[in-house]
Amino acid sequence: MPTTIKTSANPATMVARRWVAAMVLTYAFLGMNAKSASAYTPEDPIVQKMIDGGISYLESLPADNSNENGGTTGLTGYAHFKVRHDAENPVVKRGIQWAVNYAKNLHGGNSHSHTANYEIAVAVLLLAAVDPVHYRPELETLQEYLMSVQLPNGPFDYPGEKSGDVSQTQYVMLAIWTLDRIGIPLEYDRVVACLQWLLRVQDIDGAWPYKGVDPGVGRPNIRQTQSVGYSMGLAGGSSILIAGDALRLWGDTGTDQDDPGIVGLPEAIKLFIEDSNQNRRQKVKISQEPVKRSINFLEQWLAKNPYKRGGMDWYYYIIYTTERYESFIEISQGSAKDPSPAWYNTIVEQLRGYQSPEGGWKDRSHSQPAQSTAFALLFLIRSTQKTIFSMSAGTLEGGYGLPKDTTNIRVDGTQIKGKAIASQVTDLLKILESDDTSETEGKSLPDDLELDPTPAGRRAQLDRLERLVRGSKSWQARRVAAKLLGKSDELRVAPALIFALSDPDKPTRRFARDGLRFISRKFEGFGMPDDPTETETDQAQDAWRAWYRTVDPTFVFLDYDL
Repeated sequence: MPTTIKTSANPATMVARRWVAAMVLTYAFLGMNAKSASAYTPEDPIVQKMIDGGISYLESLPADNSNENGGTTGLTGYAHFKVRHDAENPVVKRGIQWAVNYAKNLHGGNSHSHTANYEIAVAVLLLAAVDPVHYRPELETLQEYLMSVQLPNGPFDYPGEKSGDVSQTQYVMLAIWTLDRIGIPLEYDRVVACLQWLLRVQDIDGAWPYKGVDPGVGRPNIRQTQSVGYSMGLAGGSSILIAGDALRLWGDTGTDQDDPGIVGLPEAIKLFIEDSNQNRRQKVKISQEPVKRSINFLEQWLAKNPYKRGGMDWYYYIIYTTERYESFIEISQGSAKDPSPAWYNTIVEQLRGYQSPEGGWKDRSHSQPAQSTAFALLFLIRSTQKTIFSMSAGTLEGGYGLPKDTTNIRVDGTQIKGKAIASQVTDLLKILESDDTSETEGKSLPDDLELDPTPAGRRAQLDRLERLVRGSKSWQARRVAAKLLGKSDELRVAPALIFALSDPDKPTRRFARDGLRFISRKFEGFGMPDDPTETETDQAQDAWRAWYRTVDPTFVFLDYDL
């Protein structure tokens, strides 16, 4: 770091400054009165109600609404998927189709978008979250394009511009970090070049500009003049932290004592993932000290210059960046995850006031309502924090890291490994039944296993699956149970599947519906769509109960008849 930026790297000093900055942010971030905010978490009922409203708003938008700005389709799809983990939802499906088409056009040399770097970053985030194995060709195409447009001195910018754009560089670095975590081969000297540029263009007062003037390698930092401020300060700080984590400057951040492990499995069991980029990463050498000095200097600036919302501003962009910055600060300092930090509580309070009756965030801002709502949702669920630890631990929503043939998996000690001795449904049931944690996220359990071929073993497995689909706290376990019950071709499981038609998890409902159609041989079913209303669900359950009573007139539905 150039000598013009002088600051103490003493840990105690850094902690004290972080505390002061957090207090300033709590009371001044949004111009609120100095009062104690409620202690919110993403699981808080109030926050969940806000999230539900935002999702309903995104789902209510016309199908072509997101095309006002190319990346909005992908952004809304990404936000919806991070909340609901449902790749079949129309909002997500439109986003996936947009991202796939975008990669296809890039591959064919047909991209001329002025905002390509933002759009590609969003496409990477979405496809990597949904299924990085299936979409690897598209992700590789997106990565190749990003590397082809990196400027010689390290940053990224609009087509034809050469100074370096801190905002665009932040989103490209987030995409590169994501590609690193899913094992796409990277040239880490490019990451170092970008990081060093960011360090060089930090303003002498501590923040970052929108457009950076590079003083040159080995020269002291200079006063930047292009829109130096809070938004770009967070963007620059986030960027160097993201780059530092991609380079593993603070070690392997995959170890997390609060990590729930594999989705739906006991906490002690982790998914072993080989770091395919380890050798490439070791070819570059850079110290963490310049990054930490730079962040310490930024923290001083943030404490002196708290954000105050004005008229037309980038508020929703800023809160999403705030969550990303604070999440990467946690792992760079090795701090324990704070479930309810002051900055989160303050912004949740403000978002409560800004949310519209329709559920979205439509107040005056430079971002469109669909974009604002997506950013608000990603903030509320602490999306960056979840992504950091889920990717580090190998618990991606799309199932990344598991053998492609998931019938051949087994638990070996505390690792998931391939090539099982036999089809391990019984072992899987033990694992699912032992999980007593709160609802976790992701879809990384095998869903193509076969039931025991022996009558006694099959009966026992079906009993346990019925209990899971009716009472498991894990939506992942309920999904697996509903799908296996639906494949069983056993009439006796129909009541459990009828019960599951009203499960809060949409894929579980679809597995239950499709299983009933298969078992009954009524392949058209009773009209329940993929995303039914409450009335449609009730009607479908009534129709299926009536059908089952033609098979067993004496059957009593305990959840309905009593």
